[in-house]
Amino acid sequence: MAEEFEDVGGKSAGDLGVEALWFVAHSLLAFLVVVVVVAVFGLSQPDPDATQPKLLCTAIIFLAAIIVGFGLSKVIRNEVARHIWISGLLMFSIVCVYVLDLPTGPGLCNGCGAVEKLYRTFFNLANPSGLMGGYGFAVGTWLPLSLVSYSLGANLGLPKTED
Repeated sequence: MAEEFEDVGGKSAGDLGVEALWFVAHSLLAFLVVVVVVAVFGLSQPDPDATQPKLLCTAIIFLAAIIVGFGLSKVIRNEVARHIWISGLLMFSIVCVYVLDLPTGPGLCNGCGAVEKLYRTFFNLANPSGLMGGYGFAVGTWLPLSLVSYSLGANLGLPKTED
């Protein structure tokens, strides 16, 4: 049975372990992009209730993650960076399930259905749900966006492969 595992898709267990570590490393780098952008953006002390600073920060995170993914893929040339969008999708899915399990009440999306609860938590800046302590936009939107755009940048920076 161990011999069958040693050749999965033409890769040894060691190769698969190295790819898993690269997957985690690239995911952490995309997460770090969000942390750095939010920290630098926070130095200007924007109004926490205003919509425009959040939209600007979203655009900067998107562009910064693409640039970092592109630049690192040119230097490192690691194929795994193309696939970290999967961790963004998983993160978004997990946070969605978490939000759906949160209790509602006065001031917390009282009477919202499932779709409205998710929309107001992750995407509605003018009338947020109040769930997740107001951090739904950062956790449910910025982090997955960073992972997906990092992957997009890496895909643009790596040479095209023939399947």
